[in-house]
Amino acid sequence: MLGLMLLNLTTLVTPSVKFSSLTWYTRVWSLLLGAFLSIPLLNSSLFNQQMISSMFFIDGLSSSLTTLTWWISALMLLASQSSVKMNKNKSNLFSLIICVLNLILMLTFFSANVYWFYVFFEASLIPTMALILGWGYQPERLQASMYMMLYTISASLPFLILIVFFSEISFTSSMALKPLFFFYPKSFLGTGTLEIIFLISLAAFLVKLPMFSVHLWLPKAHVEAPVAGSMVLAGILLKLGGYGILRMYQFLHLASINPGIKDFLFCFSLWGGMITSIICFRQVDLKSLIAYSSVGHMSLMLAGAFSASTWGWHAALGMMLAHGLCSSALFALANYNYEKSGTRSMMMNKGMLLICPSISIWWFLFCVVNMAAPPSINLLSEILVFPSILLYSNWLIIPLAMVSFLAAVYSLLLYTATQHGNHPKFTLPFITMKSAPMTTLALHYIPVNLMIIKSDIIFSWVV
Repeated sequence: MLGLMLLNLTTLVTPSVKFSSLTWYTRVWSLLLGAFLSIPLLNSSLFNQQMISSMFFIDGLSSSLTTLTWWISALMLLASQSSVKMNKNKSNLFSLIICVLNLILMLTFFSANVYWFYVFFEASLIPTMALILGWGYQPERLQASMYMMLYTISASLPFLILIVFFSEISFTSSMALKPLFFFYPKSFLGTGTLEIIFLISLAAFLVKLPMFSVHLWLPKAHVEAPVAGSMVLAGILLKLGGYGILRMYQFLHLASINPGIKDFLFCFSLWGGMITSIICFRQVDLKSLIAYSSVGHMSLMLAGAFSASTWGWHAALGMMLAHGLCSSALFALANYNYEKSGTRSMMMNKGMLLICPSISIWWFLFCVVNMAAPPSINLLSEILVFPSILLYSNWLIIPLAMVSFLAAVYSLLLYTATQHGNHPKFTLPFITMKSAPMTTLALHYIPVNLMIIKSDIIFSWVV
């Protein structure tokens, strides 16, 4: 872990006084090296709940998400090089912001102290806003950034008050230890207070996830963000919400809460996921459709976490890893389509199968992964999450079945709408993909399918 932090700091101080292709590629390969060096962390039997210090600890949950962070960060630079390097004055700043964001996210996942976890959790907003404001496409990027900040800050400030309160009464701020009120909850808290604590402790993470009804900032942020902003939002930042929910379940022992409010949120997340999947059919923007599909997938992850079962939590981790790789690749593909056609409109991106067949095969492969087809880790996650939800309540079979079915429908719609038909610009020449986009997509596709061979990655952390 210390080696990864030193590598990140070395990447940050890479000379960047003026534009240099060497500087750009040095940071790309440094991030890829960090991703490969973090892979041994996935053997969590060596680090399972082992305290490294009073500030940091590693388990299977944090190590797998840290590996995902390094991997997506490197692919963000690879996917952005054609659009960002044209502006030579800002390209080094762009790569520096991505490296800073990578460091913040790594510290978030490794933090054992709840205060530092909160600080780094909120600090991840700053580089993300810088990406959207500095490299966004349209003037509405300021409004999208304000949406993202107001939603996140408004929900997370009560959480700060809560962790200060519980650190005082439990005499610990370490998330690796059971707080004192875990043993005597009624002696610390009155009737009804536990339910309020449940809502406050999860509100910040439900917004970041996001759950249906607090998701309105996400499509706006995705539409206005550059490709790297969309990749980091879908690939990593949404996982902060799921990571926070699982950690707060352990730290505050939320499984003992009165099931009434949890049942409501459980049902609301699944029915909201079904509604969001239906909304996908009405989208006319490629990035907006992919953003709404993220809300639908995260509703299944949230249901798995709320089930408070071992299978549900392992499925939640697997779904976060699969969605991080698949959704990031779909946003990269949407950006490649935008570079070829000059628009993200579904109506104006038809017929790409005739114009660029090499991009069509990647659209097909990732749409298949998005609908949880074998051999992706997404399929294993859904196989695990179905029984955990149905054992919680048989009445949830309707929204569960609809979310799974509609995911296949809008994934096929996304593929057929962009690849089939006649392109409106009939004079568009035949196009081939360059090596950098092909490498980026291959490095997304290989891990999401090879993880099925080593599926103990999502089973090796203690629930």
